[in-house]
Amino acid sequence: MAFRMQSSVPDLVDLSGETQQTLDLYGPEVQRPGSFAASALLARRMVERGVRVVQILHRGWDQHGSLPSEIRHQCSDVDQPSAALLQDLKQRGLLDSTLVVWGGEFGRTVYSQGTLTAVNYGRDHHPRNFCMWMAGGGIRGGTVFGATDDFSYNIAENPCHVNDLNATIMHCMGIDHSRFSFRYQGLDQRLTGVEEQRVVSEILA
Repeated sequence: MAFRMQSSVPDLVDLSGETQQTLDLYGPEVQRPGSFAASALLARRMVERGVRVVQILHRGWDQHGSLPSEIRHQCSDVDQPSAALLQDLKQRGLLDSTLVVWGGEFGRTVYSQGTLTAVNYGRDHHPRNFCMWMAGGGIRGGTVFGATDDFSYNIAENPCHVNDLNATIMHCMGIDHSRFSFRYQGLDQRLTGVEEQRVVSEILA
């Protein structure tokens, strides 16, 4: 299997067979190796080839300063390729069987920090609440679940613990999180923790 995996790489990364229309869909950075656009297209090619889990990383969202210019660059990196990935998967009949999860490990404060000039300010880490989005694979499109207070500081309704999110992701993958466990230190350990968690059925199709 290791040999088959390695020998399949040259074909996987060869984009010469992609149409110009597809390349244009992902944006001008798609043929620059290592760019988010190139990674998004490779993700689709991996899904086509039966790869079960694909992860794309995009670093640099830690803007404690110079937020106006840096966030613009970050968003220009990911906006078009992310939309293109969903569209590309959908038009190839792959989106219904592919769960796309987009997010990070914490949010940012709505209030500013730093020098507080027009071009140089930032936002601090904010673990109390933050947004993620999901698409495809059993998710009901156009659904918003949860809300914050007027200051985007605390959860105001429908809290969703990260373990609830994990339970929901596993459900979409056909795995019962409550049974997916292993015995360790006297507990039935689970990816969703030892306390009861729930699948967020409100976002499911």
